[in-house]
This record gives sequence, C-alpha cells and structure tokens, in this order.
Amino acid sequence: MTSLTDSTCGSIRAGLSILVAHAYFQRFDQKQFDRAKPYPPLATLQVAASLRDAGNRVAVFDAMLASGADEYDDTLRRAEPQLALFYEDNFNYLSKMCLGKMRKAACEMMEHARRRGARVIAAGSDASDAPAVYLAAGAEVVLLGEGLAALNALVRRLEVDPGMDVAHLVDGIGGVATASDGSLVVANGARAVVAHPATPAPAWDLIDVERYRSTWQRAHGYFSLNMAASRGCSFRCSWCAKPIWGNRYLQRDALAVAREMQFLKQSYQPDHVWFADDIFGFRVDWVAEFASAIHALDGSIPFTIQTRADLISAGMARALRDANCHEAWIGAESGSQRVLDSMNKGTRVEELPLARERLAAQNIRVGFFIQLGYLDEQLGDLLATRQLIETCRPDDIGVSVSYPLPGTPFYEKVREQLQAKTHWQESNDLDMLFEGTYDSLFYRAIRDLLHDQVTLDNRSSQLSSNDYERDRQALERRWQLLIVEERRHRNRIEVAVPG
Repeated sequence: MTSLTDSTCGSIRAGLSILVAHAYFQRFDQKQFDRAKPYPPLATLQVAASLRDAGNRVAVFDAMLASGADEYDDTLRRAEPQLALFYEDNFNYLSKMCLGKMRKAACEMMEHARRRGARVIAAGSDASDAPAVYLAAGAEVVLLGEGLAALNALVRRLEVDPGMDVAHLVDGIGGVATASDGSLVVANGARAVVAHPATPAPAWDLIDVERYRSTWQRAHGYFSLNMAASRGCSFRCSWCAKPIWGNRYLQRDALAVAREMQFLKQSYQPDHVWFADDIFGFRVDWVAEFASAIHALDGSIPFTIQTRADLISAGMARALRDANCHEAWIGAESGSQRVLDSMNKGTRVEELPLARERLAAQNIRVGFFIQLGYLDEQLGDLLATRQLIETCRPDDIGVSVSYPLPGTPFYEKVREQLQAKTHWQESNDLDMLFEGTYDSLFYRAIRDLLHDQVTLDNRSSQLSSNDYERDRQALERRWQLLIVEERRHRNRIEVAVPG
C-alpha cells in the first residue's frame, strides 16, 4: 500500500510536484519479510518534509510494505510528478548494504518515471557508490552522499524552469554526478554533509502508519516505530562503509529528541521505539539529559539502541535505564582480539562481558552483532567467538559474514579477490564475495550453531537439568563434527594477513 497526500505550506513560491520514493521492498528480502518488523523510511520522510516545507507539492511512495514496482507505477499515474526523487533511507542498514534486488527495483522504478516524463534524481548509499548504474537506468542527476544542499539547489532551479537541460541544471552545484555523451561526470565530488543535525520531523502523514501497526500487531502483538537521535559514526572500523555521512557523528539536541518521542507517543501510540543511530547517545551526559527531558514531557516509550562495548560504563548503563532503554545491541563482531585489531574495531574482547554485565544489572536486554569471515580469520578465532557467546550469554545475536563495500579499507584489501557476484541479493544471502579462509557453507553452519547456542541458553530455565545436558551435548557433537570437516571447507587460496 502507498500513501498519496499532496500539500503546500502556503508559500508564495509555485513549487514543484514531487514524488519522493525509496526502493527497499521488504517483500523482496525473505528473511526480513518473515521477521515482519518493518520500519518506515526515516530519512526519506525527513527529505519529503523538508521539500514540503519549502512550498512543493509532495507525495511519498513507501516501498517497504508494497508488493513491487507496479505499485510505484500506479502512484506515478495518480501523482503525475514533475520530479521523481529516489531518496533511500540512510538510517536503514540494509540500504547501506546495497542489496541486489533493491538496486534492480530502483532502476525499474526510475525507468517508469522517465517514461512518464518526470525528471529523475537519485540518492543513497548505492547510488553514491555506483552512480553510473543509476544514470543508465534513467536518473539525470545522482546526489553524492547526503546531498541535501545539492538537492535544494536543484529543486530551486527546476521551480524556475522544469525543463532546464541537465548541463545548466547542475552548473556550479557540487556533490552530484551526471552523464554526458555516455561518460560519467562528477561535479565537485565532495560529499557535503549538513553540519547541523537538526532536520524536519518526518512526514509521517504521507505514509500509511496504520498498515505498519497492523503488521507488527499481527506478528508480534505490539507496535514499534523508529527514530534517530544522531547521524553518522566517528569510529573507523575498516569494513564499515560511510558513503553518506563520512566519519562524522552529528548528535541532535536531547530536548528535541525527547519532544519527537513525545509527539510519536501522542500521535501514534507505539509500544516501542527503535533508535536507528549507528551509536545512540555516545556520552553519558547526553543520555542523562534525554532521560530527564523525556520524563518531564511524559513522553517516555521503551526503546532499543545500537552501541559499542567500550561506551558502556556503569554510569551509561544507569542513564540508559533511566531513559527507558529496554534493549541494547553491541557490535561485538568477534571473540578474537586478533580479528578485532585487524578490523580496526578499537575495542577489547574483555570489554564485552563487562558491558553485558553492566546492562543486565539494569535489566536491559543485550544483543551481539557477530561478523564471521574477516581477513585471515582461522578456526581458533571462530572458536573464540563461540567461547564469547557461551561466556556472555547474550539475549540475542545477529550473525553475518564480512561484506566488502566500496570505499572501505577492507574493500581495497580484497578488491582483486572479488568474485563475479558483487552484492548480496537479500540480507540472508551470506555468500562470501571474496576468497576468504572458508566457503560460504562453513560460515552458514557456524551461524546456525551460534544461534542454537543462544536459543539453548534462553531455554535453560525451562528445561530440566537432564534435558538441558542432553541438548548441550547434541550441540557439542555438531560442533565437533564441523571441526573435523573444517579442512574440507577451506578455500584453496588463503588470504594472507594484510601488512
């Protein structure tokens, strides 16, 4: 389902008719479709709000719960936009992964828009990394990075002359890419980031929030919405792509974030909030200020965050509890210090059980993100990750394999080993895209064993001691069988530790 709502802000400017869209179709990602935890496209809705505030007539096509690109074509017919803007949700980590099925959908939608006579502009992680692909599909301009300053300049020119040729449209505007005579042209390739993190409230009224509610309620019995208290991340993990905000961390005012949560509580009554920040809070004083503000406004909603082990002091854990944080996901990555150092993670393995203990003491659930298959990761490193999970007993884990994204030091180190497949098609793909130590089947088996360990730990209180020991031994036998077969899964070419 899509929502098509036009509005103006009463400005004397004529404004443009703009259809804002993104191309993450949950239906095309089987793992996420089965999880049934969809979130609205936050960054897309913020841009829609900004364009509407500037006096344009704005509609939104929300791909998240749509069945496919045909629904976008129906929306195009109704909206008849002068400008079709494809602005991916930069807060959705799956958009940053540039999944192949979503790229295909975006290109198909752009072709539809061009056939209907709309001007087409594209923005997002994949568009920034591979602008030629989007230009070939029908985009006339690709915004590099966040692209907000460039977008505003382009829209102002199109207001004056909707038919302006591309060369004049982009003249003097930095941070954009176009095509000329079949060649890629990058105008001042600097990817400018708006320094002040204040952004308009998302245009929630332009999507069908009730459809999100019914999806969550039907699958889980509660309703969750998303927010963002910051943009970006200042840490420099070698595998983390940052095509939108670079290495900057831009934190919003704590009171402004509290007021947004109060608005969501009053307007949509979610039972839970997911903070999509790469790192929530960062400083104890900010989290304490947010906690104080949200309680003063009577706007508190239980929420989940992402963070790092080295940020979880005892004081931070208490501040998160006071703010009503119910769950924290930590980028653990590996139980091997050698692997963490190779990743330039900047954390110590011993910080993980300490962070887990501090959060648990405040009744905050803990999830670990685990990454398998990094450069020269050996069996001993994988078994150290197993030991980490057994020791820390996180409430949940998310397991992936190392994914080389353009623009990262990791990508450059494995670039010559990249195989024909350059993107996962969906988030549960888990194919190795480079010649790692082991094949994809081995890492999938490790993933399943780690998940089963967490499941067993979570069920331990419900099992008799005999049943728990039986299941534990069965899991141990599966580990031992995989270890025995380990050499069969090694690649013929092993990756050397980079110098």
